[in-house]
Amino acid sequence: MALIVQKYGGSSLADAERIQAVARRIAATQTRGDQVVAVCSAMGDATDDLLALARKIMPHPEGRELDVLLSTGEMVSCALVAMALNAVPCPAVSLTGQQAGIQAGGFFGKGLIAAIEPQRVLKELEAGRVVVVAGFQGVSEDMDVMTLGRGGSDVTAVALAAALKAERCEIYTDVAGIYTADPRVVPEARKLPELDYEEMLELAAYGAKMQPRSIELAELYNVPMLVASSFTDTPGTAIRREVSMEVRERVRGVVYDLNVAKITVQSVPDRPGVAATLFEPLAAAGVSVDTIVQNASIDRTTDLSFTVARTDVRRALEVVKPVAERIHARGVTSNDALGKVSIVGTGMQFAPGYAARMFRTLADAGVNIEMITTSEIRITCIVNEAQVHEAVRTLHRAFRLEASGASK
Repeated sequence: MALIVQKYGGSSLADAERIQAVARRIAATQTRGDQVVAVCSAMGDATDDLLALARKIMPHPEGRELDVLLSTGEMVSCALVAMALNAVPCPAVSLTGQQAGIQAGGFFGKGLIAAIEPQRVLKELEAGRVVVVAGFQGVSEDMDVMTLGRGGSDVTAVALAAALKAERCEIYTDVAGIYTADPRVVPEARKLPELDYEEMLELAAYGAKMQPRSIELAELYNVPMLVASSFTDTPGTAIRREVSMEVRERVRGVVYDLNVAKITVQSVPDRPGVAATLFEPLAAAGVSVDTIVQNASIDRTTDLSFTVARTDVRRALEVVKPVAERIHARGVTSNDALGKVSIVGTGMQFAPGYAARMFRTLADAGVNIEMITTSEIRITCIVNEAQVHEAVRTLHRAFRLEASGASK
C-alpha cells in the first residue's frame, strides 16, 4: 500500500459536476489499494471573488482579516469534496489547515510553513478514510489563520507529502502537464514527459503555472511529483531528481510572467551602504526584489533599478520614496507595463551561444530589452508587456521547441 498526496486546483473544482469527477478519481486511487490525502484549492475564481468583495469594503484590507476571509474558499471546496467522496461511497473526512497540523509563520498573505504535525491526518488514514485537506493555509503561533500566497495549495501538498513520507505528490490541474511554452500562446507547444527539479524550479519561478516554493520543497525532501490533468487520463509530466542525459542537453522551454513592475531610484549617491539602506526596508515590508541593475556611476551618483511583482508595486513605492528622500536621490519612477520572457534548460551551462541567439531573435522581432538577468540554466529578459506573447512565440520557433529534437 502506497500513500499518495493529490492536489486539485480551482479549475478542477469549479462546480458540483467537477467536484464529483474529482471524487471519483480519488476513490479509484483508494480502490487500487493506496491511501490518499487530497489537498484542495478554492473553487474556480472563489479567491479572486472574495478578494474583490473585501476591496469593496476596504480598498487595502488589513492582512489578518483578509487571510481569515480568503482561507474560507479552500474550506468550502474540501468539505464538498469530502461529501462527494462519502456519497460514492468512499469514507472521507475534511480538515482545515489547522486541523491537519500545518503551522505557519512570516507575513499574512505570504505565510511560510514552519512545521507540520500530522497526527490527525495519520489517525484518519489508519481508520481507512481519505483525508481532504484545505490548501493554502496554516495557523500561526498566535492561532491566527495565515495564508501561503498564490499557489499556496501546491506548497501544502508537497509539504504534506514530505511530512507523511508519501510515495509521490500528484498535482492535478486543467492542463495535461508542463509544456515547452504556454499552449494558449504557442499552439504548437509540446508536453514535456519529464523534468528535473532544477529546471522545473526555474520554469515555475519565471512563468510556469506552479508555485516555485513547492518545487524547492520537493527537491529538498526528494518528493517525486507528477503534474497532470484532472479531466483526462493522459500521462502528465514527471518531476524528479534524475532525468536522462539526453534530456539535459537542450533548451527545455520558454516561459513568461506578466506580474512585473520596475522601480528606478534616480541619481543615488554612490557610497557604501546605500543599497542596504534601500533594500532592507523592502525586505522588512515583505516585498521580494528580483532583477537589480545599477548603472555606471556618473558624478558620484548612479541610477538603481529593480523589479518587483506588479501586485507589490504600491507597497514598494510607499517604502522606497521616503528612503530616496532621506538619501538625497533625485527621484523615483515606476513602470508596471512590463513582462519577463525566459528560456530555461540545463544545457545552457555547458555550451555557448544561447544568450546571443536569444538577443538576436528578440532584436529581429523588434522587441526591446529593458533588463537582463541570468542563472546557470536560465536567461530572462524584461520587455514591454505588449510584446511578451510575440517574444514567446518567436523564441519558441528560434529554439525549435515545437520539434521533438529541440535545439541544442
